[in-house]
Amino acid sequence: MTLDGWLLLGAAIVIAAIASVRLAHRTGLPSLLVFLGFGLLLGDSGFGIPFDNPAVAQQIGLTALAVILAEGGLTTNWSHVRRSVPIAVVLATVGVAVSIVVLALVIQGLLGIDRNTALILGAVLASTDAAAVFSVLRRLPLPPRLAGVLEAESGFNDAPTVIAVVLLSGAAHSPANLGTFLLGTTVELLIGAAVGLAVGPAGAYALRRVALPASGLYPIAVLALTFVSYGGAVLLHGSGFLAVYLTGLILGNSRLPHRAATRGFAEGAAWLAQIGLFVMLGLLANPGEMPSAIIPGLIIGTVMVLLVRPLCVMASSAVAWVLRLGWVSWRDQAFLSWAGLRGAIPIVLATIPWASGVEGSKDIFNQVFVIVIVFTLLQGPTLPFVARLLKVTAPGEAHDLAVESAPLEELQADLLQITVPPGSRLHGVEIFELRLPAGAAVTLIVRDGRSFVPATTTRVRANDQLLIVATASCRDQVERRIRAVSRSGKLAGWYGERGLE
Repeated sequence: MTLDGWLLLGAAIVIAAIASVRLAHRTGLPSLLVFLGFGLLLGDSGFGIPFDNPAVAQQIGLTALAVILAEGGLTTNWSHVRRSVPIAVVLATVGVAVSIVVLALVIQGLLGIDRNTALILGAVLASTDAAAVFSVLRRLPLPPRLAGVLEAESGFNDAPTVIAVVLLSGAAHSPANLGTFLLGTTVELLIGAAVGLAVGPAGAYALRRVALPASGLYPIAVLALTFVSYGGAVLLHGSGFLAVYLTGLILGNSRLPHRAATRGFAEGAAWLAQIGLFVMLGLLANPGEMPSAIIPGLIIGTVMVLLVRPLCVMASSAVAWVLRLGWVSWRDQAFLSWAGLRGAIPIVLATIPWASGVEGSKDIFNQVFVIVIVFTLLQGPTLPFVARLLKVTAPGEAHDLAVESAPLEELQADLLQITVPPGSRLHGVEIFELRLPAGAAVTLIVRDGRSFVPATTTRVRANDQLLIVATASCRDQVERRIRAVSRSGKLAGWYGERGLE
């Protein structure tokens, strides 16, 4: 096929994938399943496009994951995840270690596989998938602290799992002791963190002081800085994933020019990376080899979801409590256990031992592929139901709206959207009774499909959507006040309700 033919095929795949996102969104499924389906359809068992090079897949996959993590950092609101970071870090370290060891011990006993293969499989499945978590959970009305734990965990736990898989795959040829393993992991994480914490602030400082001739250059510069961080960390033998996520997190929460355009550009790049990544992984898979992986895959996945993930969450919560980092309620622990979505990352990680020539690595890839498909189908659509069942939803929370507006940038202001849920005490409250702090104002109400500018005496109704402009200095206060009134009405302050999470 000529280059023009490949370009036409690629464009057609991207357009079909974009069209399928709407279907996935309406059914609650992570779009990765649809993209994997496109890859399987185009592969040897479908249209016959050959692709069976795990080394190339590994390099493309790791690059695509870096883009996805950069977007995750750039679009994460630090004020929402700040209190969640300590617990998320424990989940990404202690939780990953517990997950690897417990899963390896259990499946070694159940399936009779050798110890190193069991450890590699445990490491491959230890990471929650950033793309799956971001795409599913950002549609759920969760409390900021709980959503922050899941988002930060999925951003942080990629780094230790990649290191663990690489080291374990190398140990299959030249065994290393536990001390060497832990030392190597710690050094790589520290180098990655140092690079990310250096490049992020330096890049933000430079972008605020350099007047670029075109607004479209700012998003490119921001994404390029995240890859400077990634490449620099890798060259220094550090964790590129941790570096790129931290750099994105710092840049995304800095007051940079054209922030909304930067966020939109990053989201577009991440979607393109997801489409290419999942289609490639679908091409790499061979459906003819999958039947033999179904039974072991279902056994491993069931153990992972019903035993290993809950133990991982409970152990991490206990460690966080001992270290006085905060306590996670049993409801939140239950939801965290069910929301540990696996997606492209485990499949990409499964290409590492395959590319390294580890014995039995093709079986690992096939089993992980089955696990991801089956348990994403099971967990993804049921997350809203589980959240309601455990009563961990927060339908009155404020959500960011990305708007490119020069006056908002000059004021260092944000535009917040608040949907008034049925049963909220906001119903019937007049606008002036909200008593929002100076620097915040309700600028528009959308009611029954029509919008209008409210007066001070306009009463808020259930199902209204309020658009509030708030300066950065008073944003947290606005969210707390709205939360308090939603819980206890306009006299919330008299009842001691402060709107804390």
